[in-house]
Amino acid sequence: MVPTPLPHGSWPTAITSEFVVRAAAVLGEVVVDGEEVWWSESRPAEGGRSVIVRRSADGTVSDALPAPWNARTRVHEYGGAAWTVSRGTLWFTEFTDQRLYRLDAGSDTPVAVTPEPAVPAGVRHADLRVLPDGGVLAVRETHPASGGAADVVDELVRIHDDGTELLVSGPDFVSDPRPSPEGDALAWLQWDHPSMPWDAARLVVRGADGREHPIAGGDGESVVQPVWGADGTLWFLCDRTNFWSLYRRRPHGEVELVVDVGSDIGGPQWRFGQSRYALLPDGRVAFAYGRAGADRLAVLEDGAVRELDVPWSVFRYVTAQGTSIVCMAASPSSEPVVLRVDVDSGEQEVLRPARDLGLDRGWFSTPEHVTFPTEDRGTGIAEAHALVYPPTNPEATAPDGDLPPLIVMVHGGPTAAAVPVLDLGVQYWTSRGFCVADVDYRGSVGYGRRYRDALQGRWGVADLDDVVACARFLAGSGRVDPARMAITGGSAGGYTTLAALTMRPGVFTAGASHYGVADLGALAAETHKFESRYLDGLVAPWPSGRAVYDERSPINHVDALDTPLAVFQGDEDAVVPPDQAEAIVAALRAKGVPHAYRLFAGEQHGFRKAENIRAALDGELSFYAQVWGFDLPAEEGIEPIDVVAS
Repeated sequence: MVPTPLPHGSWPTAITSEFVVRAAAVLGEVVVDGEEVWWSESRPAEGGRSVIVRRSADGTVSDALPAPWNARTRVHEYGGAAWTVSRGTLWFTEFTDQRLYRLDAGSDTPVAVTPEPAVPAGVRHADLRVLPDGGVLAVRETHPASGGAADVVDELVRIHDDGTELLVSGPDFVSDPRPSPEGDALAWLQWDHPSMPWDAARLVVRGADGREHPIAGGDGESVVQPVWGADGTLWFLCDRTNFWSLYRRRPHGEVELVVDVGSDIGGPQWRFGQSRYALLPDGRVAFAYGRAGADRLAVLEDGAVRELDVPWSVFRYVTAQGTSIVCMAASPSSEPVVLRVDVDSGEQEVLRPARDLGLDRGWFSTPEHVTFPTEDRGTGIAEAHALVYPPTNPEATAPDGDLPPLIVMVHGGPTAAAVPVLDLGVQYWTSRGFCVADVDYRGSVGYGRRYRDALQGRWGVADLDDVVACARFLAGSGRVDPARMAITGGSAGGYTTLAALTMRPGVFTAGASHYGVADLGALAAETHKFESRYLDGLVAPWPSGRAVYDERSPINHVDALDTPLAVFQGDEDAVVPPDQAEAIVAALRAKGVPHAYRLFAGEQHGFRKAENIRAALDGELSFYAQVWGFDLPAEEGIEPIDVVAS
């Protein structure tokens, strides 16, 4: 087929919003239980229900958790590790009431393990770990009737038939309860306000004598993912050498560095249950690490690192099954799968395949990892990074001289990263003729602690420099149309979007904020416990630094806001409450700036329902079409979003 010349943005595509959500499922944790492999799937078609799936030893795959049960925890609001399994028995936190339940092997009726709390969903559980005696270790988060972030209590508990035993209380936050193989010691992570876990999480061990011993971490040093070896060696990842590298402490020994590959093995603990390495029974260690915007999978054996030859670029939830690795894997040409890799033979088996999209790979844009110059501003770092996706469509092309519009995507976090995985939400744009740049601005992870810390005290400055520098770099190299550059992002990415339009006007000609922050002071005062002091490091201590918050809040710079903007928000968002979105919309309305606003009922921080994911995608496309003056493909029947100027 000869590609049809059409203006960028108007290309007909098979990757519609309906296609994006059709049979979609977001893969979560992967757990090995003997010869079985279990994983979780969040399914937009089922209202975002988190389902637990079991793959039996004979290869049979079935839902282990019947509808309407929903294994999802709200601890720290971002959740994670809401379930675990041991010898066929499933333990999970039910989303609606946040109680812990048990589903015995062979049963389809979960049984409540914890009592109904006095405050609805006021006692939450996460980071579950089954003990040999049948009890369960968990992080318990208790929310009082007041609902205030300062009154929320995080503790480690042991839940058993006779009730709940309190194990650790006092730190502002705790995670990763890990009993030693002999059961005579307990390891965990803890941190206190104003630190986040990637700032100063400390690894602590309580021995048989009941005394607590700090092992590593603390001020200026973060520990993640502690794991006990069968011989009593305690393994963990620590960033004391700039990168999250692998360390161990042998019984009664000193902490020693095992491997530093010159890039991050670990990642930020936004969610419980992260795992980037696994101990094999023969003493080897399998691990994933990032480099140049993509992951590698490797094995540490005989003191040397051997990289495995596998065609994947993202690895999560790395665990061991004998001498094989089981994990979630993905690549620019594949959505996430559950993968098993034999570390000796390299043989690979996909246990849970990605969706059968029925599309040739020619539809999928492959990202290029780009490094570009940016302002130093005293950080000691004068470059930033992005994954750049060119327009790609085998059935369409652009007329001579027609440069593509650019969408600069700003990831959330801001302590997060762009990942090279087939994301139909990105391909939705590239297949229509857009260029997409997913920016790893300073503060992003995967480039070491110094790069991550470059955003400390500079959120709303360094990130703006970087997104602007990326856009200008691509425009200056002739890759995109400088008159059609948009910026879009959710959560923290929504903040950078709003800040770029108000504090760096004249660069972008359109924008879209998905549950973005408009008022930093309001966020610091209103948000949930986990992030209630996050901005102390990123911006300034609150409330003493109120002047800095005011200076960097987009809502205080609306006098410069003359760029058309679309705003999308969930009405149950506890991280960025709806009043943030409504404040910026009111300012747009007062100034007469073209804008669109969609408030989604029943959505929290991030959209999970299929119909709302579609409405947000199509609404943003329709908004750009109206602002930049191109036609939408008629065959999709996209209903234009209401764009108003008053």
